[in-house]
Amino acid sequence: MIIQQQNAELKTATGIMQTSLYRPVQAGQFPTIIFYSEIFQQTAPIARSAAILASHGFVVLVPEIFHELNPMGTVLAYDDVGKDKGNADKWAKPLEHHDSDTDAMIEFVKQQPFCNDNIGVMGVCIGGHLAYRAALNPQIKAAFCLYATDIHSDTLVAQPGNNSFERMADIQGEIHFVWGKQDPHVPQEGRNKIYQQLQTTAINYHWQEVNAQHAFMRDEGERYDAALAITMYQQAVALFNRVL
Repeated sequence: MIIQQQNAELKTATGIMQTSLYRPVQAGQFPTIIFYSEIFQQTAPIARSAAILASHGFVVLVPEIFHELNPMGTVLAYDDVGKDKGNADKWAKPLEHHDSDTDAMIEFVKQQPFCNDNIGVMGVCIGGHLAYRAALNPQIKAAFCLYATDIHSDTLVAQPGNNSFERMADIQGEIHFVWGKQDPHVPQEGRNKIYQQLQTTAINYHWQEVNAQHAFMRDEGERYDAALAITMYQQAVALFNRVL
């Protein structure tokens, strides 16, 4: 489908959050995918990923995940300065604020004439964690989480009893996990910990490990694996077409 792009400023519990919308040009109501970025926010690779998804017939929302901590429109560079800033933002923002951001996007979707109220989530890196986190919301029907960081390590800020790992059983929709075997950010012992926790729950999950490094979806840099990326887009679209 031919798509269009626009920005919206959403009111959240912690301030205005700029969110980019990618959606089909043709009239109709479409399912929504909330696409959570890396720590660098909406870089060119993230924008291209959103456009790929939207062209398959979805409304795609890309929020500025650290909107409280940066001027509107901030995009961090893929360098040491950007990485240090993004990681500092990651550790500074409580998970509860991400939860309220997701609530705001769900309410926004419900008000749009081009959305059909069926919502899925997808994300890469911390965005994979945020997609997992969003799936704790019963209104999220499907999640596709790519090399989700910090679930196993419990290093993100949260109120006692509200960390992501321990709340896994609250997920009601279908969730897919994709991991790179050569990813140092989620090593084998971390993946084992998550998988073992999955075994104790009754949630509907799919588990996949591939021979790839962290950020293999990012179409800039030496870690990009185009063949795997195409496969992951196909799997994500199949999931969302089936469930949404």
